[in-house]
Parts: sequence; structure tokens; C-alpha cells
Amino acid sequence: MLRPFLYLCAAILPMTLHANQYDWPEENTRLIGENTIHVIKQGEHLELIAKQYNVGFLALLSANPGIDPYLPDAGTFVTIPQKLILPDVDYEGVVINLAELRLYYFEPEIGKVNVFPIGIGRIGRDTPIMKTKISQKRENPTWTPPESIRKEYLETKNIVLPEVVLAGPENPLGTHALRLAYGTGTYLIHGTNKDFGIGLRVSSGCIRMRPEDIVWLFDEVKVGDKVRVINEPVKTSYEPDGAVYVEAHRPLSLDETQAGTRMLTLPDTRTSLWLKSNQMNESRYRAALAVQSGMPIELGSEAASEDAAEL
Repeated sequence: MLRPFLYLCAAILPMTLHANQYDWPEENTRLIGENTIHVIKQGEHLELIAKQYNVGFLALLSANPGIDPYLPDAGTFVTIPQKLILPDVDYEGVVINLAELRLYYFEPEIGKVNVFPIGIGRIGRDTPIMKTKISQKRENPTWTPPESIRKEYLETKNIVLPEVVLAGPENPLGTHALRLAYGTGTYLIHGTNKDFGIGLRVSSGCIRMRPEDIVWLFDEVKVGDKVRVINEPVKTSYEPDGAVYVEAHRPLSLDETQAGTRMLTLPDTRTSLWLKSNQMNESRYRAALAVQSGMPIELGSEAASEDAAEL
């Protein structure tokens, strides 16, 4: 009973540490962090809570189905999704998983993993999967909107964009930008001049971060650092103690016909075979893929199945 009490206290006490920094995972495990419980106060809403704990808006919604995001009842318990499975990639540089709307920055030299919510490209202006590097760092960047975006703003919003938007409060790139070497260099990791949009598909293809997050990342990274963008809606971890966890996120819609529909991910053959070989029911795995809570769910453990077989 002590551990849940500590998590509840952590949600009530002022947050003085970098909320998204985790210790380096132990050997042969990809699980990091623990979920926190927040008790809603009068006047709070989920976007405000997401910003307080620096998690994505959709991630908070997925972890708390049934809670009104804008008018939640005071006293309601909200799960803050801070326990997660690391992507199955090399732990170096910047890794962005589009499906979970998170950016990872690995610091093996000091044994830390930093995780941030991000906004990514909307349908039709998707952020591409890529292996690239940071080619340029720009403080107080100007924005040169391409002709396609200027045309889109004029046709859909009746707004005439200038050829160059100078640095300042009207600049959607915010105060800092990291240019990626991919393609012609048009993709950026940048800040924002808006409070809403982090943890959503809202950009024109770039990766958007909260203002304080991009400042932190800007100061940490160097030109030439590796950047990898992946799209993995389901992450699975086989732990040293024999336990298997799955973390399922909602797959990204590929076009407008899929927008608003509930897309499912088919069970992974390896995981299904593992469950069957250990005489375990596959229904829990399929349920996790269907619920798409975005949080690690334990499917069972090899040790537990061996104990049961001995009885």
C-alpha cells in the first residue's frame, strides 16, 4: 500500500525536478518510470493537467477514458502516464516515435533518458519516418512558409502570410529551432507560440515542442547529433524476470477516410507464440491492442506459468 500512497503524494507536492527525466534503464529491461495519480481540483481540465505534468493531451485522454477532458468533476482521480516502454532502437541521440507522440533524448554518459510530448504533422502533411541528424541550430528563427502553406492559409483561413515571418510572438516556430538534414532540410524540431497542440497531430510536418522543452533540448544537443523518427504504435518488452509487457497506442490515420475511425494493430506473431508456448491466454494481449491505453500492461510471466505447471 505504500507505493500508491507515494505516487499520490508526488502528484500533490510541487514539482521541482525535470518532470520527464528518467534514470537509465537497468540491464535487459526497457521499462522505465511509474505512473502518477492526480486528484482534479475545481476548475482544472485535462489540457491544464497535461501541461503541468508535461505529457501529451491525447496520451492523457487515452489513459483516462470516460473523463470529460474539459469539465471533469473535482475529486476525480486521473492517471498520469509516466511509466513506459522504451522504443526498440539504439539508445542514442534523439528518437521520435510518431505513434506515441513522444520525443526521447538519450544521455548515456550521465545515465538519463529524457521524454517529451510533441506535436507532429497532420493528415496530408505527415511527418516522415527518417534516419537523419541535426544540421543546424537557430535561436529566434525566422519562418519562410513555402508557397503551398501560404496558399493553404489563404484558401482555408483567408490569411495572407508574408514571405518571411520574423522572430517574435507571431512566429509559429517559437524561440528555438533545430533543422534536420533529411531531404532539403525543410523539417524542424521547434517550439511554438501557442499553448495548445502538444500531443496532437497539428503541424505542417515539423515536430513541435512546448517552449520550455525546446529551450532545454536546444541547449543539450549538438549539430551532427543523430535523429531517428519511427512509427511504432505497439511496443513490447520481454523483461529479465520473465514478464512480458505491451504498450499499445492508437495507430496514425493514413488519410482522411481513416480520421476518427478506430484503427487496430494485429497481434505480433512473436508475442502470440510466446503466450501460447507458455500456456497463457492470448485474450489479454488482444484486449491491450484494442483498448490502446498507451500504458504498459503486463501480459503475464514465464515464471508464473512454470509455477502453475508444477501444481
